[in-house]
Amino acid sequence: MKIDSPPGHRPTLVALPLIFLSLVALAQAPSRTPTEKGRIRVEVNLVNVIASVADKKGRPVPDLPKEEFEIYEEGVRQKIEVFEAETRQPLDLALMIDSSLSTGKELAFEREAAARFIRQVVRPGDRLAVFEFSDAVTQLTEFSPDVPLLQSAVRHIEEGAGTALYDAILLGSRALGSRAADRRRVLVLVTDAGETTSRADFEAARRATLRAQAMLYTIVIRPVKSESGRNTAGEHAIETITDTAGGALYFPDNLTELDAIFDRIDRELRTQYRLGYYPEPKPLDRSFRRIEVRVKSPGTVEAKGEYIVRYRKGYFTAGALD
Repeated sequence: MKIDSPPGHRPTLVALPLIFLSLVALAQAPSRTPTEKGRIRVEVNLVNVIASVADKKGRPVPDLPKEEFEIYEEGVRQKIEVFEAETRQPLDLALMIDSSLSTGKELAFEREAAARFIRQVVRPGDRLAVFEFSDAVTQLTEFSPDVPLLQSAVRHIEEGAGTALYDAILLGSRALGSRAADRRRVLVLVTDAGETTSRADFEAARRATLRAQAMLYTIVIRPVKSESGRNTAGEHAIETITDTAGGALYFPDNLTELDAIFDRIDRELRTQYRLGYYPEPKPLDRSFRRIEVRVKSPGTVEAKGEYIVRYRKGYFTAGALD
């Protein structure tokens, strides 16, 4: 079918080069991936590290300048491109309560302390999900800002049997890992650190926290205070995972300390530093990269001073498998 041009009008070929140039520009544009409706994510290799700095008494140290920090990947110093002295990234927090038989006497107190923590920690923009675990792991709520709903879920946790500790860390980390990348991911675990019924093992749990870039804060409730009277293998394992993930580990001497510990966690989450860098040299896919953060102030641990720096100790590049 032939289409005639209007009288006096001559077809032009100027549009063809323009169309060609537009196609070339599109081909060279950064790769963009469709996500939620109306949003487009540009794929970049910026590595974000959340760091907590505390004094020798465990109190957060705020207001340190960018110049005090150094960050290394595989021993190579990196240029800090993003720095927030008090990050405003919202929180996604998975609160996991151990309801095994061994915690039975303490469970009622733990529930109320956790309910008060929820009221304290959830602020505008934050989301929290409640999990309970004994011989299995159950997610009781979705990630939500609804404080009364979350408190009700905690208060209705019932006593179970065994302790699937590694499964709890694995599944909580996976739930956090599915959340948006521009949010901080935090796993708070209240447990006796026993391990009896998990399908996952220590290494799977450790890798899951790193893969999710989740900080792990663990409160260990010890029914038996003497180490000779309890199995401490779970405690040592959780200590290693907590250190790798960049969180903190607490051993309250009695249940009355729970509120103070929850308060300390909340204060630390509100005074964290965000460091971002583009790795040089560019790392290979399917690899694990070790990270080190240093604070140059004379108060660092290396100088036998006051500061303790906590952060995740590495990350997996694209395509890395368990």
